[in-house]
Amino acid sequence: MSELTFEQMLEESLKTIHTGEVIEGTIIDVKPDEAILNIGYKSDGILTRNEYTNEPNVDLTTLLNPGDKMEVKVLKVNDGEGQVLLTYKRLAADRGNKRIEEAFNNREVLTAKVSQVLDGGLSVVVDEVRIFIPASLVSDVYEKDLNKYAGQDIEFVISEYNPKRRRYIGDRKQLIVAKKAEMQKELFERISVGDVVEGTVKNVTDFGAFIDLGGVDGLLHISEMSWGRVENPKKVFKVGENLKVLIKDIDGTKVALSLKFDDSNPWKNASTKYAVGNEVTGRVARMTDFGAFVELEPGIDALLHVSQIAKEHIEKPSDVLSVGQEVTAKVVDFNEEGKKISLSIKALLIPEAKEAPAAAKEDDSDVVSVDIDAVIAKQEAEDAE
Repeated sequence: MSELTFEQMLEESLKTIHTGEVIEGTIIDVKPDEAILNIGYKSDGILTRNEYTNEPNVDLTTLLNPGDKMEVKVLKVNDGEGQVLLTYKRLAADRGNKRIEEAFNNREVLTAKVSQVLDGGLSVVVDEVRIFIPASLVSDVYEKDLNKYAGQDIEFVISEYNPKRRRYIGDRKQLIVAKKAEMQKELFERISVGDVVEGTVKNVTDFGAFIDLGGVDGLLHISEMSWGRVENPKKVFKVGENLKVLIKDIDGTKVALSLKFDDSNPWKNASTKYAVGNEVTGRVARMTDFGAFVELEPGIDALLHVSQIAKEHIEKPSDVLSVGQEVTAKVVDFNEEGKKISLSIKALLIPEAKEAPAAAKEDDSDVVSVDIDAVIAKQEAEDAE
C-alpha cells in the first residue's frame, strides 16, 4: 500500500462542503467590497458586498473585522477559479423568513428603519427580508409626501406573508387606528362639557380649526374663536400651535370647542359701560343700507341706524361713513338679554330742552321708532346666508 503524500493527507484532513450548506468561518481579510474567510476547506471563502447585505454602497471594512467568526451559506463550491462563494444575506433572509412568519402568525408589532421611500409606499428591512408598506397603509390619513419617513424607525405588523412570491406587506395604519381608539376612550372618560383642555392645531379651514385633543379632533368653529369677529381663521391660527380650549359640547365622538371663556365675556359689565344715555366711541365694523354696525369692543357691536347718523336725511350710511372710521354716539337702547345695543349720533347733535317744540319732537321720534330687533334679525339672517 503506497503512502499518502503530505498534500494528500492535508487535503483529507480538510472538511468537505456542499452548495447550500451552512458553515462557520473566520474572517482573515476585509476589503470595502469583499471579505475573505477561512472556512476549514482547501480554498478560502469569498463573501462579496452584494452577498452580505441588500444595502447599496456599504463599505464592509466598517462592518466586519479580521478575526471575527460568522455563519455563512455556501453559494457555490467552485466559482471557476477555485474559490468558494459565500452568502450571508441569503442565510439571514432564510432566518428572516422564519422570523417574519412568526411575526405574521402572532400579530407581533415589528420595528424597523425606513430604508427607501418609493412612489407607492415605504420599504423596510427586517433580518434581510424586505417588507413593503403601501402608502395607503402608512397612516390613517392621506400622506401626500412620504419623504418625511426616510431613515425613521417605524412600527408595523405583517398583514400579508407570501414567501413563494417573496411578497411581504406591512401595515402601520391599523396600529395608529388602534392607538387612537384607545386614546379616544381614555379621553372621553376624563373630559366633560365645561372643562378647559390643551390641544394642538391640526388643520385650519375657512369655517374653523380642528384641534387634536389626544385621540380626538375637536372643532373650534369660527364663531367660537373670539368674542369678537374673526374674518379669516388662517390668519389667526397656525398648524402645530398649542391652545387651551373650552369643551362646549360633546355629541358622541364629536367635540365642539370654544375660546369664549366666561371670565373674558365683554357683556359681563356691558350694562354699566353701555347704559342708555352714555356717550361711547367705537369703529365702524360693517355697513348695510339700513345702518352701520359699530364695534365698541371685541365682541360687542352696536347698531347705528341710518336715521340716527345725522340731523339731515341721508340715503345710506356709506354716504357719510366708512369702515374703520371712529365715531362717537349716544346709547339710546340697551337689551342685555338679546345682547343688542342701539346708538345715535343725532342724539348728540340735538341739544336737550325742557320743552322741545312739537316739530322737534316729531323730528326726534325716529330715535325710538326703529325696530332694532327686526333690523338686527335681518342682518343676522344675511350673515347666516
